[in-house]
Amino acid sequence: MSSAQSSVPLPPSLPHDLDLFDEIERLKKEKNAVILAHYYQEPDIQDIADFVGDSLELARAAQKTQAQLILFAGVHFMAEGAKILNPSRKVLLPDLRAGCSLSDSCPPESFARFKARYPEHFVVSYINCSAAIKAQSDIICTSSNAVKIVNRIPKDRGIIFAPDRNLGAYVAKETGRDMVLWQGTCIVHETFSERKIAELRVHHPEAELIAHPECEPTLLAKASYIGSTSALLKYVIESSRQEFIVATEVGILHQMKKKAPTKTLIPAPPNHACACNECPFMKLNTLEKVYLALRDETPEINIPEELRQKALLPLERMLEWSNPR
Repeated sequence: MSSAQSSVPLPPSLPHDLDLFDEIERLKKEKNAVILAHYYQEPDIQDIADFVGDSLELARAAQKTQAQLILFAGVHFMAEGAKILNPSRKVLLPDLRAGCSLSDSCPPESFARFKARYPEHFVVSYINCSAAIKAQSDIICTSSNAVKIVNRIPKDRGIIFAPDRNLGAYVAKETGRDMVLWQGTCIVHETFSERKIAELRVHHPEAELIAHPECEPTLLAKASYIGSTSALLKYVIESSRQEFIVATEVGILHQMKKKAPTKTLIPAPPNHACACNECPFMKLNTLEKVYLALRDETPEINIPEELRQKALLPLERMLEWSNPR
């Protein structure tokens, strides 16, 4: 069963006069806890987090924190990553159903058979994958360091890239490497409507289209800038342009608005009726569930030690290779 499909009881109703912000701060101090939140979380969760970032930033924060309790407001594979790097600490995920469509698109048994067809290939896996896939990999990457990592692999070595085919295609184009791609995708980045984006650009002719490399190649070809979630945020802050159409999960707009309040930010629309594209798994986490997770110290993420050790090696290699040379 995928993490997104696990049966988890919904939290009970809390007293209407409970101040969740104050209670979460109290519990953090009382339990020596730290809250890590991905950019795609709802604004309230981002605002109470100790660290807000993308996958690589949060992986590093998880490794460096001295807290005894780590609450990861993100999705299942992210909390697994924190546990892999911090085995002696308790790691919590507010809702165990917060899985990932991309991670779930790469079952470990199927990937093992796929990998066996290319026994001499070096396996690069995007961090958006399960611990079981990390354990089958030679190195992990994020969208921010994937090009750098692939460029460090010897030119005569074949490469398997998993699980995101769009990120893999983008990295192949940027590096000139011929890679074997696992055909996984993210439901958020696959559903942007190019027709609706084209209509937006007619009404906002000065707006720049910026996109995450998990988007489809045809959309990326139209983007003025392509980058990781953190890179998109940095670009908006530093650019002299004033209007942006942002093709990634809408949660990042909260940080963009905080750090570039004078700029116009337009979420790229999906193929359905909604005005913006939300990850349904990320949005399963709520402020109420964060409070309950801290209060009750559950749901907890646990990983068998043998699997953790195997998954740790490619993660540590990623952190090593990501350091400036």
